[in-house]
Amino acid sequence: MKLNNFSKLLLSAFVVMSLASSCVKEGPMGLTGPAGANGKDGKDGTDANQTCKMCHTPSSVDLISTQYQFSKHEYGEAAFEEAGNTGCTPCHAQEAFKYVVANKVPATFTKNATTGRWSNDYNTVATAAYGEIGCSTCHSSLHATYGSADIALTTVAPVSMTMWGGAKTIDLKADGGSSNLCVKCHQPRPQTNLQTGNVQDYVGIASNPTVLAYDADNDKATTNIVRPSYRMHVHYGTVGAIYAGMGGVEFAGTEQYKNSAHTTAASCIDCHMGAKGGKSDVVGRAGGHTFVAKGNLTTCNAAGCHSSAITSSSTTFWSTPRAEIKQLLNDLAAKLAVNGVNILNRNPDSEHNLWYGLTTNNYDGYLNVYDPVNNPNYATNNPAGTFQNPAPSSSWTADQKAANAALPKLSLTNAQYGALLNFQMCLREYSLGIHNYSYTKALLKNSIAILK
Repeated sequence: MKLNNFSKLLLSAFVVMSLASSCVKEGPMGLTGPAGANGKDGKDGTDANQTCKMCHTPSSVDLISTQYQFSKHEYGEAAFEEAGNTGCTPCHAQEAFKYVVANKVPATFTKNATTGRWSNDYNTVATAAYGEIGCSTCHSSLHATYGSADIALTTVAPVSMTMWGGAKTIDLKADGGSSNLCVKCHQPRPQTNLQTGNVQDYVGIASNPTVLAYDADNDKATTNIVRPSYRMHVHYGTVGAIYAGMGGVEFAGTEQYKNSAHTTAASCIDCHMGAKGGKSDVVGRAGGHTFVAKGNLTTCNAAGCHSSAITSSSTTFWSTPRAEIKQLLNDLAAKLAVNGVNILNRNPDSEHNLWYGLTTNNYDGYLNVYDPVNNPNYATNNPAGTFQNPAPSSSWTADQKAANAALPKLSLTNAQYGALLNFQMCLREYSLGIHNYSYTKALLKNSIAILK
């Protein structure tokens, strides 16, 4: 029988209603069937990777993280302050450091064909300019193989020095080159030529000590290679260059430029982490992953270099050389003066002067140049500066500009300029010559002599 459209509609409605009622009301469940046969036992799984326990134990990772809390790498604020700065973060932020290592970013300078000026190539990219210094900064393979290879260092390759535009290289071979990882960051910032933007010619400065590096009476002179300012400096990480014996302006003099035994026989780990870089080599807040050497120098003899432990009461290898270098710094600072006024800045603030106590007058390596502008990120303004700032900022008030104009001008010879750089290098390596006594002494004594 052929259904018409109306009949099809009635039939469809009946089917839908039947389905709906069957969903609403369900009949009783049937009886439970018999239990099935037991399954066959499978093979035991493999044990967890035992190499994880090399690190992930209370006596290892937990202890290391506790020690690291005493490291300036941990509680320093530079990673936050410099975040986004592609030029500074290669040394101040984890991801930026890993980027320049992985991409073998060169420490060279490149000339701009349009402007004729040179610029530093050692930069990261904006997407990697961040990150606190942490475990994977130095051990970038963590959790890559879950084996001993995880703790390999990010780099032990020779370090192309950015202060020389890549023309010189540091290669500290002791302990498998581990110190190269440290000096990748702990190296000076380039001083650049005012006219070209390229790195300064330290050899030319040393060879022509009486030539003016800056003529305050002719600020536009094309012979000016630098313009003195409060923050005219080589930055803070001078220790790598001093340790390697290649960071200063080497004026000719009676002292030979040679290196102490540390340069070839010791590594950063030997003194700053303990004889074996071990987690147990900690005394107070020194050693291990605190990376602090002072206070834990008993490991120096364990490293195989000294026959007895080095302590604060040791004379030959501690108090005597440090006292000598401190006196040389004082003597050089006294020579760096104009009409009896120090060119170097004094800073009695023990909180902000990282080198407080290393010199009698507590110099911080900055210049005694007027700078009234407060930087919110740093304590870097110098409203008490004695010498005129040759480049007053447009943000200064009229009173500040007038106060600056009334101050005496500051010209610098190559001898003064180079001696200032050498003072900064030798002060800011922080150890008062312990890292490389011979080279430090030569820089200071020859600088003093050239100023006579």
